[in-house]
Amino acid sequence: MPELKRLHASHAPAVLAFELANRAYFAASVPDRGDEYFDRFTDRYNALLAEQEAGTCAFYVLVGEDGAVLGRFNLLNIGNRTAELGYRVAEHVAGRGVATETVRELCRLAAQRYGLRTLRAATTHRNAASHRVLTKSGFIPIGPADPADLGGQPGTWYQCDLVLLS
Repeated sequence: MPELKRLHASHAPAVLAFELANRAYFAASVPDRGDEYFDRFTDRYNALLAEQEAGTCAFYVLVGEDGAVLGRFNLLNIGNRTAELGYRVAEHVAGRGVATETVRELCRLAAQRYGLRTLRAATTHRNAASHRVLTKSGFIPIGPADPADLGGQPGTWYQCDLVLLS
């Protein structure tokens, strides 16, 4: 059974393997991270851990029984009882409800562990799977996303009132 775990330094090799193995798959629906992301992975990863330690973000990995990362689920810009949700799952588990189930779990964690009341998430128009995940997880569309927030792609902002999910 996959387990949602708070990001830790020891996850770095598995996270890098996950990102590299799924890079082309992700690029089909979300803006590519670019070569610099991979060239400077260790620095970027350490920066994420520092943000998490500071309490401005919370990063999670969904880990399979074999220790492989199946997905990444993030709470970004935590403040004023709100945060932004970001996530991605491996191609080989996509379409099986993994993202929806884990987003729901993270919504519960966001309310219980971090005291959040509202989550927002933006997705590109071309990412139909993400639109379905958000809708099934209790998010409602609230308006257009600035293409600058989505790597130049048009998209939609969604919002979830975590109090209603309790």
